[in-house]
Parts: sequence; structure tokens; C-alpha cells
Amino acid sequence: MNSYKAVLFDLDDTLINRNQAVENLFFIILEKCYRDLNHVAQQHMLQKFKLYDHSSYGNGDKVKVLELFFDEFPPNHRLPRNDLQDFWNNHFPKCFSIDKETIHIVNTIKLHAKVGIITNGSTQRQNAKIKNTSLNSCFDIILISDEVGFSKPDNRIFELALNKLHVQPEDTLFVGDDLEKDIAGCQNANIKGVWFNPEMTKNDTEIKPFAEINSLDGLLSYFT
Repeated sequence: MNSYKAVLFDLDDTLINRNQAVENLFFIILEKCYRDLNHVAQQHMLQKFKLYDHSSYGNGDKVKVLELFFDEFPPNHRLPRNDLQDFWNNHFPKCFSIDKETIHIVNTIKLHAKVGIITNGSTQRQNAKIKNTSLNSCFDIILISDEVGFSKPDNRIFELALNKLHVQPEDTLFVGDDLEKDIAGCQNANIKGVWFNPEMTKNDTEIKPFAEINSLDGLLSYFT
């Protein structure tokens, strides 16, 4: 059995499926703002919505995403500009769900090691996602970049987690889907980075993860 004393996780697209949540939010917008759209039109609009969201990923201000989308696809009912950020903050966290298997994996790891979350994003939205999926009850620490003042890949946010958990970097794994922010970031703090790559995307970068997994249950081999 390995002697890792802590496992740190990214949140979006590692523990929870952000892509699916973006789709869920899109269909809420369709229901509230549009009428009589056929399936082809909806799918085209969905891809554009995802594109606008991706271009602002990590940015706390989501007004631009919705404004660009509404400019390209004029709605039957347009949300007031002053309400756009609140609309996103209120609805998006509720679009997330958690896989029961993910909870089981985290709880199994907790039998052997401390567990934590390090996530970039706004305190309000990230906390809401975590509470809505009941992840807040599973982890020893949760660090949100907006709250602590450092964002991945800044090594200081990883070092803060180590200090809070009272563990050394060589005794710690970090699991995330983003090669630059997650893997290179944790490696800058001398933490071993496990690349979560469920889509089996080719690594065209110079970043070399300690390990690569296609599903979270791949972590269990380090503890059982």
C-alpha cells in the first residue's frame, strides 16, 4: 500500500461535470427566453453558448457570455442586463449533480488519507456548487481562489492546502483535468499531479503528469 497522506482534487470537470451543467443552464435559458425553436437550431445555439462560456472560463463576470449569446441569437424575452450576473449565480450552481460513485471513491480514500478541494472561481458560485452536490460534507478542506487570493497554477494555493492539512508535498497527490492549471501548478509545489482525462485527450504539451487516469476509481489503486 502506498503511504500518501493526502489527496487534493480540482472541482469543475474533475469531481463534477461542468460541461453537463452548462448544457443544463442553456436549456433553462431556452425555456425562459425563446419560443418555437427546432432541434437543429437548439443544437447550433448550444454549441455557440458553450463556446462563449469556454472563452470566459474562470472569469467571475458572466454578463459578457449572456450578452454575446443574446446578441447573436435575439431572444423573444431578453433578460435585463442588470439581472444577468444574478441569473447566472443563482441558476448555474443548481445545474450540477454529483455521481454517487464519486462520493464513494472520495469516502474510500478518506479511510486512508486526508482529502481536499482546490478550485478557481468565485466564492459564491463555487460554494453553491459544493453545497448543492453535498461535497462540503466529504472534504477536510476546501480552498476557493476568490477567497484565498491565489489561483491555480500559482504554487501558493497548493502550499496553503499543504499547510492546512499538515502534510508534506511528497506525501500528497493532486487530481485535476487541466494540464496547465492543475498538473503544472501542483508540480510547481512539488506535489505529484494525476491527470484526470476521461476523454482520453492527447497530451500535446511538455507537461508530464505523475500519472493519468480515465476515471476516478483509478485513484483507488494507490490506497487498496
